[in-house]
Amino acid sequence: MPPVSVTHFTDPGCPWAWSASPAIAALQWRYGDQLAWRHVMIGLTEHGSQYVERGYTPLKAARGYARFRRFGMPFATAPKDHVAGTSRGCRVIVAARLQAPEREYAVFRALQFMQFCSTGTLDTDSDLLAAVRDVPGVDAEALIAAIDSPAVLEAYEADRAEARSAEGGATHAQGKTAASDGPVRYTAPSLIFATGDGVRLEAGGFQSLQVYDAMLANLDTTLERRDPPLDVGEVLAAFPDGLVTAEVAEVYASGPAQETDRAVLEDRLIELAAEGRATRLGVGDDALWLPGVSERSDARGAGGRFQTIS
Repeated sequence: MPPVSVTHFTDPGCPWAWSASPAIAALQWRYGDQLAWRHVMIGLTEHGSQYVERGYTPLKAARGYARFRRFGMPFATAPKDHVAGTSRGCRVIVAARLQAPEREYAVFRALQFMQFCSTGTLDTDSDLLAAVRDVPGVDAEALIAAIDSPAVLEAYEADRAEARSAEGGATHAQGKTAASDGPVRYTAPSLIFATGDGVRLEAGGFQSLQVYDAMLANLDTTLERRDPPLDVGEVLAAFPDGLVTAEVAEVYASGPAQETDRAVLEDRLIELAAEGRATRLGVGDDALWLPGVSERSDARGAGGRFQTIS
């Protein structure tokens, strides 16, 4: 049993959750299997009409994505053809948890890429299928077929209930919760770190890597903290599903300021691609970097996964 469990409240339709991806990648690099991750889908909206009633439009969403670029993750700002709810996308992820639990996070990531780097929508089954079709280790058609199954609906409703149990807790006290559909819920991405003896710390909503790192240092001083890598290729080998430039940079973050020169790092990634040790896939206004063909076992799956992203 890993010394620390992490409950990750999130939703594939939340740009704040997407923007926290660099910090999550850095935690995965630093602490590895000492952290046991559990992903809980919030289910921000059951239907797009809930967003429309709040004044959301495809144009407003596209403009909003442009403002999130300051956090470094890729975005495509072409307006979608309608405002979508997130429920069906969340249930694809829950289906992956039930059918191929070791690939749940990969499916979650694939839907995030679709949501933020393409015009695909989380309530359109053909778009959901296209997004997960080439994720290695899953049966994409089976995932989509299970969206409305009793088992998936039951697990999804359990996630929604857990996500709406934040009232009176630390995240609520910090003002990082929401009550958009009634109960006080965790916002995405909220992380709860807990030890086996019941000690827990909440990092509600969007936080920095420094916050997470400080919490873990105070929670368990025996955790082994992996040093920043010596070579970019070492990072890509550790993340065979790929990382975008900002995520690679955050893995390298070190020193008192916990910063990395992203431009220098991107230049090294370009060199790695020229050497055949990395594969660059354009996504949004950036790139997904994968291990070179000779260094990964499923080049077709990795290369074809995001063909719908532009």
